Amino acid sequence: MNKYIITTDTTSDLPEDYLQQHNISLLPLYYSFNGTIYGEKVFLEPKEFYDKMRKGAMPTTMAVNPEMAKDIFTKLLDQGYDILHIAFSSALSGSCSVAATVARELMDERAGSKIIVIDSLCASMGEGLLVHKAVGLKDSGKSIDEVADWLENNKLNLCHMFTVDDLHHLHRGGRVSKATAIIGTLINVKPVLHVDNEGRLIPLNNVRGRKKALISLVDQMEASVKDYRGSNDIIFISHGDCIEDAEFVGNLIKERFGNLEVLINFVSPTIGSHSGPGTIALFFMGKSR
Repeated sequence: MNKYIITTDTTSDLPEDYLQQHNISLLPLYYSFNGTIYGEKVFLEPKEFYDKMRKGAMPTTMAVNPEMAKDIFTKLLDQGYDILHIAFSSALSGSCSVAATVARELMDERAGSKIIVIDSLCASMGEGLLVHKAVGLKDSGKSIDEVADWLENNKLNLCHMFTVDDLHHLHRGGRVSKATAIIGTLINVKPVLHVDNEGRLIPLNNVRGRKKALISLVDQMEASVKDYRGSNDIIFISHGDCIEDAEFVGNLIKERFGNLEVLINFVSPTIGSHSGPGTIALFFMGKSR
């Protein structure tokens, strides 16, 4: 069995120490404020990024650069690795298509090379949790093909539940109408959304008030996990610079489900550009999305 390495995108929102511990390489996605492009050599700290948005600056986002993807994959192939790349949902970005095209080109150029690209149909730490599952399988001795098969067969059981604090960011991304954003803000409505089987962001319901919306995320999890309780040794939570709310959700999960491990990290700028400050997202294995 050839040695292989797992790669993913910066949108997986995994902590830096996790990436280093498991030798995971990232394909960068980019974002821009007022003509300055960030995401590869120039970065903003998460709090600085979200503070800019709070002050009214509206970022734009860009997919993976094909030349950068080719450079990263080539270096790994040169080191003797096969590559298993777990990509950001194709319904939300062209990055998966870029990675797949680059992979085909490299395998045509280099006889015997192997690159498998998985369309995760996931976002943020949902993509990250799928990477985590792949890491566990790899560490247990599974081959690249066995891990890829597991990912394809189980990715639609990776559930995403999230809420946002400001409906206007969802309006900018075309997720809610302008009228819904205005009226919802006036009456303090907080939407609960999920990622569907096509990898798209879809509203589930509306809840009056922030705390109720956070509790609703865990209610949705409780309704979905059932036979998948044993598959959830760890729960991932990402947040748009609102750590107290993320910890509230994490503690509520522990109260309901026992002392599960919870990993919390920021929503990356590429995704945060569209969800905004105050986003809370919950990721777990369930019976269906």
